[in-house]
Amino acid sequence: MSEIDPITLSVLAGRMEQIADEMDATLFRAAFNPIIAEAHDASHGLYHAETGDTLVQGKSGLPIFVGVMSFAVKAVIEKAAADGDLKDGDIFIFNDAHIGGTHLSDMRLVRPYFRDGKLFCYLASVGHWHDVGGAVPGNYNPAATEVFQEAFVLPPVRLARGGVVNQDIIDILLRNTRLPQSAMGDLNGQLGALDLGVKRMDELLDEYGVATVSGALDALGHRAEALMRSELTDLPDGRWEAEDFLDNDGITDEPLAIRVALEIKDDNLTLDFTGSAPQCAGPVNIALPTTVATAYVAIKHIFPALPANAGVMRPITVNVPEGSLLSAEFPAPTGGYTETILRMIDVIFSAFAKAAPDRVVANAYGTINALSIAGKKSDGKPWVMFSFYGGGHGGSLESDGLNHGNAPISTATIPPMEILEAAYPVMFRQWALRPDSAGAGAHRGGMGAIYEIEVLEENGAEAFLFGERGRFAPKGIADGYDGELNQFTYEQDDGWKTPPLASKMRGIKLRQGQAVRLETPGGGGYGKAENRQPGDIARDVARGLISSDAADKNYGTAWREVSQ
Repeated sequence: MSEIDPITLSVLAGRMEQIADEMDATLFRAAFNPIIAEAHDASHGLYHAETGDTLVQGKSGLPIFVGVMSFAVKAVIEKAAADGDLKDGDIFIFNDAHIGGTHLSDMRLVRPYFRDGKLFCYLASVGHWHDVGGAVPGNYNPAATEVFQEAFVLPPVRLARGGVVNQDIIDILLRNTRLPQSAMGDLNGQLGALDLGVKRMDELLDEYGVATVSGALDALGHRAEALMRSELTDLPDGRWEAEDFLDNDGITDEPLAIRVALEIKDDNLTLDFTGSAPQCAGPVNIALPTTVATAYVAIKHIFPALPANAGVMRPITVNVPEGSLLSAEFPAPTGGYTETILRMIDVIFSAFAKAAPDRVVANAYGTINALSIAGKKSDGKPWVMFSFYGGGHGGSLESDGLNHGNAPISTATIPPMEILEAAYPVMFRQWALRPDSAGAGAHRGGMGAIYEIEVLEENGAEAFLFGERGRFAPKGIADGYDGELNQFTYEQDDGWKTPPLASKMRGIKLRQGQAVRLETPGGGGYGKAENRQPGDIARDVARGLISSDAADKNYGTAWREVSQ
């Protein structure tokens, strides 16, 4: 066919993005659990019929799913090829993280889309279910040494054949969760999103035809590649290195290195993670699909104008050593993948700052602080409050970092306090910014937060924390200062306690009236603190974000003349 004109290509790109966005919105409105409904820990997209590559992804879901969901679709393509009986109306479901990336809480649904009896593309939905079995409610088990201690493992299987749902699969799913009603609601929401995707694709192809839309998908991939190569050409050639550390793996109290060598040559980029820690016993391992996807997320942050299309990765080589915690083999635990990918993004940013500091921000707070508080109500019914929590983002060339933002692996939102208090027997004693938590700099980092959560249930509860940055602070760049460390404490009869492993602990028994307290890190600073404007310092002190003593220590006393 002839080349698609730019206007038609732009219209079709927008239409397909809108399909994915509508699928996102459908699930967010229908999901039962607040991790999806409020925090938007989910994603939808369109994927290539033969390769599984990402064609289009919704803008409201998690960026990490851009890359990993292509691996999920590829797994389905391989299974369908082996079985040899793919049909219109088939729907596959699985959560195996070593095949599809991320962790077992993320339930993936993949549906082939047929047009005139021929496979055109795949539609996919992924959402973080509230609980999928395992030893710890909410599934972030900091003591897990294999995936079977984190959740039940479901390989790619057909949930539906030719449009007929297999109730046996649903029965298995619901039997392996503490919260079957929540799981059923989320499953129905994902199925509804896929149905909507099929309807919208039918409308699109009715209007433009198969040949035109197929040509547009190919053109968008080539355009994404060209844009990436153009960006790289504008940067200096060279090789830059960076390293950072995870506190520990939740089992052995030893730091784990994440290292990267970033090399730019002409219009190609290599990210080499040689020297990173070997596969470990605890659940901070990640599978290779997750590592590749994380590289994409970091690149997307550095080059925000790039589209969510697999073509972006064609000029990029990601080298991951075998046997490392970045290429973990089944059945290594992967439940805490979020902490590892955040550190990957940090080291990529730190390395890139040496090549082009104007392109990156200082390290964000670097942990989602996955906190689960669970128990049984007086009527015997279980409850599980699982959520993640915010912190400060890094300063940049243009501005201070965002106060109390969400992790840079997502566009998700932190579930509101009112939603959590309404859904679970807890009360937030405090939900506030954490003064003096940000790294100083010409542009300081954003402030972390303080959360103090009291248990109201008369039967008490049990808490589990999977966090990071308890021993290695978020780094500043361009001579900016580091942010403050993560701090977690919990209340017992004889006072407040801290975890032996700093940022990870399970089995914390809480009586009614006792609480846990998170003090999250601030972001790293950008640029020399001596270059910060005195008026900005005085403003921060007046607002209570920085104490006068910290201002004097980090910036000197010139700000005091402005404040008088």
